[in-house]
Order: sequence, then C-alpha cells, then structure tokens
Amino acid sequence: MGTYAPLRQWNLAEVDPRPPGFHARPMRFIHTADWQIGKPFRNFADKESVLRQARLAVIEEIGRLAAAEGAAHVLVAGDLYDNDAPAQKTLLEPLERMRNFSAISWHVISGNHDYHRDNGVWDRARALGLPPNVHLHLTPEPSSLGEDAVLLPAPLRRKSEVNDLTEWMDNAASAAGQIRIGLAHGSVQGFDSAGEANNPIAADRAKRAGLDYLALGDWHRTLQIGPATWYAGTPEADRFNSQEVGQVLLVEIAAPGAPPKVTPQRTGAYRWLSQTWDLSGAADLDGLEQRLRALPDLTRLLMRLDLRGTLDLTARADLERRLATLEAAMFWLAPDLAGLHLRPTLADLEKIDFDGVLREAAEQLKQQAENAALNPVERRRAEDALVQLYVLTRDSRGEAA
Repeated sequence: MGTYAPLRQWNLAEVDPRPPGFHARPMRFIHTADWQIGKPFRNFADKESVLRQARLAVIEEIGRLAAAEGAAHVLVAGDLYDNDAPAQKTLLEPLERMRNFSAISWHVISGNHDYHRDNGVWDRARALGLPPNVHLHLTPEPSSLGEDAVLLPAPLRRKSEVNDLTEWMDNAASAAGQIRIGLAHGSVQGFDSAGEANNPIAADRAKRAGLDYLALGDWHRTLQIGPATWYAGTPEADRFNSQEVGQVLLVEIAAPGAPPKVTPQRTGAYRWLSQTWDLSGAADLDGLEQRLRALPDLTRLLMRLDLRGTLDLTARADLERRLATLEAAMFWLAPDLAGLHLRPTLADLEKIDFDGVLREAAEQLKQQAENAALNPVERRRAEDALVQLYVLTRDSRGEAA
C-alpha cells in the first residue's frame, strides 16, 4: 500500500509495441526537497512554533501549485523529515497534508536526515498506513510514472555514503520512448561545498545515465548543475546566507531527449535576508531605517543585520532606539554590532556629567572601550555600559531620544 510496484526490467532489444516514432506526451511535475519537518528553531524563542508550522503549511502550497499547473506528480528528493525518529504526530502531519491532494501522486525518497533504516521513520510510516497517493521509493529500482515515464530513485540507507548511489542509473533499463527521471539526495562532486553530507553524486550523472532530468536534494538553495540536473532548494527557507525565499521547481519535459523546461516557483511564506551596513555617523541612520522599512512584507521578514563602522554616543543611543522599533516591525531581527565601535565625543561625556562621579565613570569606560590590550568581549561590555550610562542620564534629564 502506498508504493509503486517496480517496473519490470526491459530488454532494450525487445520490439517496442508502440508505433514507430512514438513520443511521450509532455510531462509536468514538481521537484522539491529538504522539507525537514520537525526541524527545531530554538534560537527564535516564541517564533519557533510559527516557523515549524510554516514548514507544514508549505506542503499545501505545493499541492495547490501542482493542481493549478497540471502536474500529476510531486518528487520529494529526500529529507522530508528533519531526523529519522520523529514523534508520531510529527511523522503523520506531512502525510496527512499530502493525503488532502488525492489527485496528486507524491514520490518520496530517504535523505541523510531521514535515511531508511530498519524500524526507522519509513518502516513506522508504512506500519501506520500511508495515504494511497504517497509513494515511498526506498530501493534503487525503476518505478513507473504512468505510461510515458520511469522514475529511477537513489534512496539513502545511511546518513553518509562513500559510494555514488546514482551509479546504478547508468544501466537501468527502460522502455523505448519513455522519459527517464532520476531522484537522488547528495552532493554533486567537484561543484561546490553547499551540501550537508558526504553523499557523492557525479556531476555528469544525467548524461551518463541518459536521464531527461535528475532531481536532487540536500542543498538548501535552488541551483542548476547542468542542462538536466537541478537542486530544488527548500520550499520554506530555514537559514541565513542560503536561500532567501522557499521555492520548488515546475518541470516540463516535452519528449525523451528534449531539454527540460524548469521554472522556479515561490512557495515560502518567510524571507531570510542578511545585510551588512557601514555607519560613520548620525546622518547614516536615517538612510538605514528608510531602506529597511522599504523592504516588502516586514512581518514575514527574518533579518540578520551586520553593522560596522563607528558612532558617537548620541548616534549609538539613537541606533538602539531605531533597532527596537524595527525589531517590532519585523518577524525577526538579529543585529550584529560586533563590528560597530563607539567613539564618544567630549560633548557626549559632558552630557553624562560635566565634572563629577558619573563623568569619571564615563571616562574609565571610554578608556576600556578603546584599550586594544583588552579582549573584544571586555571592550564590548565597556561600550555597552557607556551607552546605557548615556541613556540613563539623558532620560533622567527628560531629554528626547
């Protein structure tokens, strides 16, 4: 139940029963990967549950997209789950969402996070009962995708594989006139180091195996490796400096041997953005805030903001105020001030105290902040303390921020 029977091994010397010159009808499908259902987002405090739910909601978005585009199949190239032993509720949640799209066939292989082991996540899923439209491909053997196409899966049975599990596709038989589609999870050799695990895949596997398309998972960003080889990326972004917005790939293949038409489609609700800004004075703060507020859909934006340069005390206190309001406007804001240094002016120190105990404390903190012999943590503490002293004395005088 819930799996396709393997396609019989075709003898390529057999006479194909279909008319000479037959070509498969154009085929449309969705290529996706790396859902990682159950992934924790512990660094995001009260926003963790929202991000976890977004990874489930995107399954429904994929189902709606497939239905709207006439794609009968969705190929999930591994890492449907974040680990190979999810809680039962976590295990069932994505399956039930796929069940709701009964006209769509969902094809799943195991990845490095949810590799197929005895009594692991996939045995448990089958024991609980898979929806009839969810098909697990847990052995490397051809499976039919209807009359005109064959799927060649390369599921993982370990977190890390030494050998290229897609190699078997080179000699996998299929009927003449069938579209050949590979489905795998791993890192293409010699391309870059974007992968999570050491599961090697030859960069020219599609050409070697005569594949019309090789659907890959593991890299969390949409990436074309060759004319017929793509990473889909993750449908809901989950980290900075990777894929800003979740995507899937809508793939159309007109006939065997025809180049695939691949169209990225946005599915993610949240955008993960990293920016670096150099600040040299109060005049730069208006520009910073205006540019950030002009970004679209702030309530669904997660931002890591790397601030560098130097500010006096007045500007630094103003920056703290602006960051507080921006944090309230965005879904998540994580400013990094490690590269931003404090350079108090004489006027700054006089605002704390013209000539007294507080002025003496401010002078000592200034010296510590500028002391190259101290480690960066101690210097940062001195800067932060000086800013707080400035703000407290300013507020006690009733001055506007």
